[in-house]
Amino acid sequence: MTLVDDLTWRGLIQDSTDPAALAEALTGGSLTFYVGFDPTAASLHVGHLMQVMTARRLQLAGHRPLLLVGGATGQIGDPRESSERSLNPPEVVQGWVERIRSQLAPFVTYEGANAATLVNNLDWTGPTSVIEFLRDVGKHFPVNKMLARDVVRNRLESGISFTEFSYQLLQANDFYQLHQRHGCALQFGGSDQWGNITAGVDFVRRRGAGPVHAFTTPLVLKADGTKFGKSEGGAVWLDPEMTSPYAFYQFWINSDDRDVNNYLRFFSFKSREELEELEKATAERPQARLAQRALAHEITALVHGEEEAQQAITASQALFGRGSLTDLSPSTLQAALSEAGLLSLRGELPNLTTLLKESGLVASANEARRTISEGGAYLNNERITDGEAVPAVSSLLHGRFLVLRRGKKSFAGVSYEA
Repeated sequence: MTLVDDLTWRGLIQDSTDPAALAEALTGGSLTFYVGFDPTAASLHVGHLMQVMTARRLQLAGHRPLLLVGGATGQIGDPRESSERSLNPPEVVQGWVERIRSQLAPFVTYEGANAATLVNNLDWTGPTSVIEFLRDVGKHFPVNKMLARDVVRNRLESGISFTEFSYQLLQANDFYQLHQRHGCALQFGGSDQWGNITAGVDFVRRRGAGPVHAFTTPLVLKADGTKFGKSEGGAVWLDPEMTSPYAFYQFWINSDDRDVNNYLRFFSFKSREELEELEKATAERPQARLAQRALAHEITALVHGEEEAQQAITASQALFGRGSLTDLSPSTLQAALSEAGLLSLRGELPNLTTLLKESGLVASANEARRTISEGGAYLNNERITDGEAVPAVSSLLHGRFLVLRRGKKSFAGVSYEA
């Protein structure tokens, strides 16, 4: 199966400039391509993984990646459907550029014949004067075509600034500059970028260069129609300080049965044969959640490393009584308990009945006593038999934490300081 066959089977190509020419280019030797990421926050999130993983696939197939972090375009912002973006200070954007560049490192290799290169469009946009930009770039863009872009047309009534209106020119110029500087012949991005991407293809052609190619990956929506990449706490970030590896793992392990096979095709590097076998096994034993477990392990290991992935797996088991809590690192345990709800206490520890109530696992002291008498309450995975007992300081995990559980599925944490 060729690279294009694989991308097509996985559903990763939504639009392309010329399918036949694209297929020929991707099978005719090493091709230099680029994909861009604007630093509009301190971290990439899982919504960016479609582009990051696709870049990895192309490199593994022998093509050379240019990973562009938009130090220039990040100061402008692509027009949104709803309203004008708030402009971030240049020094803030520059700090985000460096953070995002480091986050891209695990996905590609910077060595070998098709080594990846990190580029910043501020390098060529920053030194360009307004006159140069208007003459060399703006001259090639018919305003009527720019106005026809959906997001621009939808914003005309509410208003759109010249700043956001001109974003398309900046991105198009990126393609031309990378073509001239690095021989870049392919750009891809999310389907919402199709207008900007084709503008870049047209601009390269108008400047007498090329041929160049482009395609887009589909936007991912969950089966319930909500946007992929969001959890109850907001965006799921790649930065471990913004979304812990445990919470990252939980995002994937909790994938809806209706979504998980698509996610595996989009984000997993398992072969078609492996994925089809996994889909079959999951259909036969849906309660085992084999697809979710495989997906969560593979992606967490790629983004955060195998050790953090194993800690997340161990935590998922131990917190529900299927493993040892003492095997968890302090950071993993704290992250997991914070996700569930972490009660902070100082001074003297109360009794277990009070802890169950204050942690939110039960609504009242009477309910706590009833749960204990029925054998459904646990402290650090040990069944609680005496609700009036006060936990010993020696029972604190890592000298600080207690894990309370009600039944098989509900747990909460206590963080204690004397």
